[in-house]
Amino acid sequence: MQVAVVGGGVVGVSTAFFLAAAGHEAVVLERGSNVAEEASFGNSGLVAPASAAPWAMPGMPRRLLGTLLHRAAPVLLRRRLDPTLWRWVKSWMAECELNRLCQNKERLHRLGSYSRTLLEQLRLHYHLDYEQTGGHLQLFRTATEVAQAQPLLDLLQQADVPHHLLEPDAAKAIEPALATAALAKALHLPGDEAGNCALFTKQMKTIAQSIGVQFHFGTEVERVEALDNRVALHVGEHHFTADAVVLAAGTNNLSLMGASATRIPFHRMQTYAATCSIRDFDEAPLASLTDDTFKCTITRFGNRVRVSGVVAPSPRNTTVPEMARRTLHRVGSDWFPNATNYSNATLWSGARLALPDGVPLVGPTTVRRVFVGLDDGSNGWTAALGMAKILSDMVGARAPDIDVDGLTLSRYG
Repeated sequence: MQVAVVGGGVVGVSTAFFLAAAGHEAVVLERGSNVAEEASFGNSGLVAPASAAPWAMPGMPRRLLGTLLHRAAPVLLRRRLDPTLWRWVKSWMAECELNRLCQNKERLHRLGSYSRTLLEQLRLHYHLDYEQTGGHLQLFRTATEVAQAQPLLDLLQQADVPHHLLEPDAAKAIEPALATAALAKALHLPGDEAGNCALFTKQMKTIAQSIGVQFHFGTEVERVEALDNRVALHVGEHHFTADAVVLAAGTNNLSLMGASATRIPFHRMQTYAATCSIRDFDEAPLASLTDDTFKCTITRFGNRVRVSGVVAPSPRNTTVPEMARRTLHRVGSDWFPNATNYSNATLWSGARLALPDGVPLVGPTTVRRVFVGLDDGSNGWTAALGMAKILSDMVGARAPDIDVDGLTLSRYG
């Protein structure tokens, strides 16, 4: 079939690759000048099915409320919240029950593990090097945080996921430069990994082109609609048709999904990152870590360190707020104070969609032969390749390799 993929991020490019590998004619339509220029550019780089977890969990509302008046916080809220956000928060709080956490974590792990397997296959087959690192540490500053994480630890145990709860000295044996003054314990997840998502996406673009995928940049799709037995894509005053369309355009998916979008309790979030050149390699992290207090990730990319996290609801502003700067600076300097000069970091701001349960959505929309991949985005690109392969299989009317229960739009009726 002729399939148009809207969006040139990691999900879109990977979907086009899998479509072409299955024998379809695939074209990627991207509004930017290259692939991975938006959400895939500045994310945490995590591919971490073991540590991937929704923000919605028991005790989280109280924890976040307790940080709102601090000078550094994981969430930035305006004094007056719009009604849309309040409705979303109500849905999010309903997901904070333990039974909901168990269900959502299982779905994330199922999709993330599949995605990581696909990534490993591609890496070995194509000899890819995208500044990847192995293993991940989740850092707990207090004993209270360790206790609050117990439901997740129990789920890891039940799923037989390799993990080790470490004392500070044992954590420092894994990350020698780690400052442990404020560290109560650390959770080591040896099967998780991280890498440069933008670099990987560009490498996948080259591979996809080699098997026939075409890329058209500076092309913004404004509308899609069923037309006879095909799908019409409207670009400015022009339109063309395809046998099927895959929407992988991040926040722009919502304006293209038609009635499907009204069923999904999404909210647009802005997220932030600071990337710095390493000044002292002996004092820099070797892999990736997450600060449980501030929900920020520290990731090593070659000769650079990235601190990412902090979310703000719907600012629609690419400027990085001062509080986000302070939070990212504090997380980096608390754990690796001598690695770099965090004040000279290159700052980034990107938009993503947040779903109350934190689980991606993938599958057909209400528009015939139009499919969508909606990634929550809070767990790096953990789910990206799995979503891409499932989308490719669905377009070709093949059964996906994994159970997609709870991953499709039917989750919301």
